[in-house]
Amino acid sequence: MSNIYEKFRSEIAAGGAVEQSDGSVDRKQSLISGAAILGLLAWLGLRDAWILVFVLGLLISVFLHEVGHFVTAHRTGMKVTQFYMGFGPRLWSTTRGGVEYGIRALPLGAFVRIVGMNNLDEVDPADEPVTYRAQSYPRKLLVITAGSLMHLIIGVVLFTTVYSSWGRYQELGAVTVSALADGDSPASRAGIQEGDVIVAIDDTTVTTRSQFVNAIVANEPGDQVTVSINRDGTSSTLDVVLAEHPDVPGSAFFGVASTSAGYLDLGVIESVGRSVADIGTTVTESVKGLVAALNPVNSLEHLTNEIADPATRPTTVVGISQVSGSVGESDGLKGILLLLASLNIFVGVFNMLPLLPFDGGHAAIATYERLRSRPGKPYRADISKMIPVATTVVVLLAFLLATGLYLDLTRPLG
Repeated sequence: MSNIYEKFRSEIAAGGAVEQSDGSVDRKQSLISGAAILGLLAWLGLRDAWILVFVLGLLISVFLHEVGHFVTAHRTGMKVTQFYMGFGPRLWSTTRGGVEYGIRALPLGAFVRIVGMNNLDEVDPADEPVTYRAQSYPRKLLVITAGSLMHLIIGVVLFTTVYSSWGRYQELGAVTVSALADGDSPASRAGIQEGDVIVAIDDTTVTTRSQFVNAIVANEPGDQVTVSINRDGTSSTLDVVLAEHPDVPGSAFFGVASTSAGYLDLGVIESVGRSVADIGTTVTESVKGLVAALNPVNSLEHLTNEIADPATRPTTVVGISQVSGSVGESDGLKGILLLLASLNIFVGVFNMLPLLPFDGGHAAIATYERLRSRPGKPYRADISKMIPVATTVVVLLAFLLATGLYLDLTRPLG
């Protein structure tokens, strides 16, 4: 147990795996693990091609996160010794230019090893000038936040791609009849047809679905309303006698399904502007979701209450993948890209939590060291004091992961 803790302590201090490969791998283990990974991807593709597309997009996002750290570390003069996709047993590796590149058996993430992350990370004295800890505060902050910045860039690129190719889903300023209720209904008796644009109810102009619904339910069953519509460019009015809602006694019933939102075509320049604005909105929503997701009380509530608020439910990649299948089925590739964009932004925000082992924890330490430093007297924090906190964070994450996985398997989201 002490060896496990020492390894955990070392990897927290180093920001990744600390052992260097001698280039050898267990060929049998590599073949079995590689076949298992390929088999899993093939199974996903056969079960639902959209889930496979989503998972591949997620793996690319993880790779690009580490590319952010890798490139900025090189550009700022830091020494990088490892770049791995996955964790656990090594399946394959090669060393080029002093950097060990490789793949590990568990596709649960990736890591880049930068030497000298803090005072506990032991390095060759000759490498001290190229350690992370020896660099200036702006360089350290750039490198450690590069992964999250990459997620935001991915979000902008994906939003822009969807907006410029398919359009942006938003309120269109008009209420369109998307379907008529089955059987005899007030709308069908009055001559309302699918595709009609509802302009007003009596003297109340409606431009959103909620305004239309409110204008109907403001009346009583049996009331007559005058509906202004636009059909194929021609305006007209129809008198509709409202009925009683079959599922809500006492409530007025019109008898149509309607929508006021859809994909609005945007040019490339406008798409970029909208994407940047939507990044800000998504970051705000991600912070709110993060607070709920990290609250263990919410997890316990979902474990004991099947009708708990789904907005506070912890979930895992399994659950999100289930959702991606439904999204792909209804919205196709654009839906998958929008889901990936939102997830990238959430991961970017999540990764900047000011606690180890997150990148935000390293950023917080670098900021603290900068505030404590004086000209000619750089201050270095004692990372050993943060190990118990990091351990607590890892235990909490393990609990949330186990809870989310249990809920995803027993109460699928998709």
